Amino acid sequence: MRQNNYQGALQQSIGSGFNAKSTTADVIKGIDLKGKIVIVTGGNAGIGLETTKTLANAGATVIVPARDIEKAKMNLEGVKNVELEVMDIMNPGSIDAFAEKFLSSERPLHLLINNAGIMWVPLRRDSRGIESQLATNYLGQFHLTAKLFPALKKANGSRVVNVSSLGHHMSPFDFEDPNFLHREYETLQAYGQSKTASNLFSLELDNRAKSFNIRAYSVHPGSIAGTELAREASLELFQKMGFLDAEGNIMPEVAARLKSISQGAATTIWCATSSLLDNIGGVYCEDGDIALLLSEESIGTSGVAPYSLDEYNAKKLWNLSEQMTGLSFM
Repeated sequence: MRQNNYQGALQQSIGSGFNAKSTTADVIKGIDLKGKIVIVTGGNAGIGLETTKTLANAGATVIVPARDIEKAKMNLEGVKNVELEVMDIMNPGSIDAFAEKFLSSERPLHLLINNAGIMWVPLRRDSRGIESQLATNYLGQFHLTAKLFPALKKANGSRVVNVSSLGHHMSPFDFEDPNFLHREYETLQAYGQSKTASNLFSLELDNRAKSFNIRAYSVHPGSIAGTELAREASLELFQKMGFLDAEGNIMPEVAARLKSISQGAATTIWCATSSLLDNIGGVYCEDGDIALLLSEESIGTSGVAPYSLDEYNAKKLWNLSEQMTGLSFM
């Protein structure tokens, strides 16, 4: 078997038995996570909250770093085995402080689930001038994983799950102008390149980290009803994407594809826990299995785009990310 997923060499179903309708309860059935330490970013809302609850109920200790601690407390009230910490994924200093506090506990980290993300936002930049979707959806993943790498190694058998999206079909990574300094800002392109970056990161991280018994995965949760991702999106944007008709009603074919939050979090849980993936990493997964590799001409409603699993792009992005964060990863 190929030892890496460059160019999508491992992108084929492994017959998991799960599908788009599978829920977190289906995937976690029979799995005991007692003694495991987990971090879930964005773990207090949407599919992140469902991920946190599922892993905690299976016995794991789940640490949820959150920008709004009061909101996190309210959403996680009554959930056992959860620890709350302060962290803003767009603030490099905040990531450093959170990671340093965790490392000082000297605990291993068995699962890092980089779930936090934003979408459909106007042009904003972080303190470094980095476009906000790139900073949140990708560079924060890179930064946090880099800082927590010693704890991931200590686990001697850990996984990193990066929540990506089918939205990576909207754009490859623009190495010439990732921060929209010289081109017109388009929110869907910005979102798309941030998710392409997440796929490339998972690919390269897995190849570099597997010698430390660390595997990495990227996940498309699906189109999900009831999350907060669309809170800044306009009616016109949904119509442009073909989600709504001229009167603002959801298109029937779109409604038919929507998942529940439990179904949306299922693939994250599968990548985090399935024994079928013990010797496979760097893959892009959807609907509780490894997704199919698409041709450049067939990008559509499922599967992974070849440019987001390209070896040259993955290595180039890794070097760029070290420059942007000032971090030497390993």
